[in-house]
Formats: sequence, structure tokens, C-alpha cells
Amino acid sequence: MAGNTFGEIFKITSFGESHGPAIGVVIDGCLPNMPVDFELLKADLQRRKPGQSIYTTSRNESEEYEILSGVFEGKTLGTPIAIIVRNTNHKSEDYAHLADVYRPSHADYTYQTKYGIRDFRGGGRQSARETVARVIAGSFAKMILKALGVTIQASVSAVGELESKLKPDEIDFKAAEQSLIRCADPILEPQMLSIIEVAAADGDSLGGKIICVCKGVKVGWGEPVFDKLHADLGKAMLSINAVKGFEIGEGFNGAKSKGSLQNDAFHLVQTEVKTITNNSGGVQGGISNGELIYFNVAFKPVASVKNVQQTLNEKLENVSLQIKGRHDPCVVPRAVPIVEAMAALVLVDHYLRNLPNQIQLF
Repeated sequence: MAGNTFGEIFKITSFGESHGPAIGVVIDGCLPNMPVDFELLKADLQRRKPGQSIYTTSRNESEEYEILSGVFEGKTLGTPIAIIVRNTNHKSEDYAHLADVYRPSHADYTYQTKYGIRDFRGGGRQSARETVARVIAGSFAKMILKALGVTIQASVSAVGELESKLKPDEIDFKAAEQSLIRCADPILEPQMLSIIEVAAADGDSLGGKIICVCKGVKVGWGEPVFDKLHADLGKAMLSINAVKGFEIGEGFNGAKSKGSLQNDAFHLVQTEVKTITNNSGGVQGGISNGELIYFNVAFKPVASVKNVQQTLNEKLENVSLQIKGRHDPCVVPRAVPIVEAMAALVLVDHYLRNLPNQIQLF
């Protein structure tokens, strides 16, 4: 199976299945001599972990990680970093009835048809459990970005039809982290909580959106043709489970406007070139322009719902299916650190592409 590696210079390879012994990641290309922020690593994993509130799956994983290589006396060696998180709370028996059934809107049919085999326990490799590896790698990317003065923060901007109108520079990300669903909008948050509760009680699920804001990215990150910065951000986000949409800057709203209204005019602020507006979302011609980079990511409703559904089994017979197990009624609260992690991986990779092979940041 191809496609388990992401990045060009700062490169990660994830491995493991949802109900296997562990999920892990190998990080290659991390700068040497970097002090490892173990608290950041732990915090990001806790933000992604299941069982953190009544609004997430009840699967209870401690997310304790084990560093196998690449770190010595609290600093990176510049060699491959291998880290695993053991799976300790899987209930494979909950999935026995799915051994020969294709769940609606899951990868069961496509995976089985392509490879001739699949791990039906919790989705195996297709499970969102794999994103543990992305969050770990993203934390290391954030450590490099922090040294460069770059921050990446995300929050929930929509659940179902409820969507916040807060602008990227108006979002209080500290408030978002204090919210049970990581929404910074004090007006919409209680309404979002309510509709998630209703959906969960009905055995159903809801989709939503996450907005991500990247501050401190200098001019010049990204390439102008196939490796556009926003193209790589788009690929990164669309590789996350359940993501069905990506837009940077004004995105689809901008498509409804006019060029005279959407153009970001340049002006001087002291000796620095800035734009009066930022409809481009901090990227022009595939290259960062020094403004805030912001984008939205759309997640479909979680496909595992408890209502009875009609589907096919491997014999192509019509069957009724009622999914068991523990699933998020709305995935976006736990997806916030995943979006941040993937953004960090893209930004670090493009930063390193702009530099000579031998650099010393730490």
C-alpha cells in the first residue's frame, strides 16, 4: 500500500491500525539539537484523545507515547524519530458483525475491492485513530515553527447549519480551548452543544467546519506551480478522515464577488509591504505574502450512526445494519489539533525547502 508518507524534507510515515497493538510515526528531516517540548506533545495528544467529554466517543485511551529513537537527553539528534502510542482500550468484539458487511460511506467496499483484504475492527488503517501519528509529528513541527515566531491555532467555526461569523483576527483561541467543543463564539457555542446532544440522542451525527489561522509566516514560503503553499495545505487537510472541503481566504464567498472588491491592495507600513485587505488568505501565486494565513476545513457528518441502515454484504446481498461501538456524534471538536498538526507539517516542510541543506536553528 502506497501513500503512508507525507512531506518532502520534513517527512513523516505513519503506521498501525485502530485495533492493532499501537499507532506510530517515523519523522525524518527534523532539525538536530532542538529541545523537545514534551508538554506540548502531551497537550496536543490530550486535545485529540477520545473520551474527553460527553460530546466525543467514549473510547478511553490514555495516549501515553513512547519515543523509540531520535531524541537524546531531551534534544533531537537529527536522526529519524520513531514514536508509538499503544492501543489499550479497543473493543474488537463490537465490530465482529461487520466482518463481511460494507458500512455506508465508509472505506470498507473500496478498500476490500482494491486490496482483497481489510481489517474490519474499527476501520483498521482507515480509522481516524491513525491521526494520533499526525498529531505527534505536528507537535515536532510546531516546535520548529515556534523558534521562527510562527503560531498555528484552530477552532470550531460551524456545527451543522450553525456557523460563526467571527473574522480570523477576532477569534479568541484561548476561549476556544476552554469550550467543550472548541468553539470561540460565545453566542453559538451553547446552541452547537444542544444540537450535538440531540443528534447523539437520535443515534445520528453532525458535520462541521474548522478555521485555522497561521501567524508569523514570512514572505516567500511555497512554490508557484504544482507546489503552491495553499495547494499543499489543501492536500494536507483533504487527507484527514471525513474532510470534504477546503477553502483558503475568502474561498467560495470570494467566487461570488468582483475582482475590484476581492483584490488585496498593497501599501507601506513604515518600511514593510502589507495588504489593506486579506481576501487571499495570506497566499498569492502559491507563495506566502506575510499576512495571516487562514483557511476553513469542512468535515462531513460521522458515517458511523446507530440508526438502522440498508447496505450490502460481501456476497452482494441486501442486509440491514446497525453499527455498534463508540463513535463521535460530531468529529470537529477532536479534529482541531489534527488540522493544526497538518498545517504545521506543510509550513515546516516549505520553510526547509527555502534553506540550504545544512542549517543550524537551535
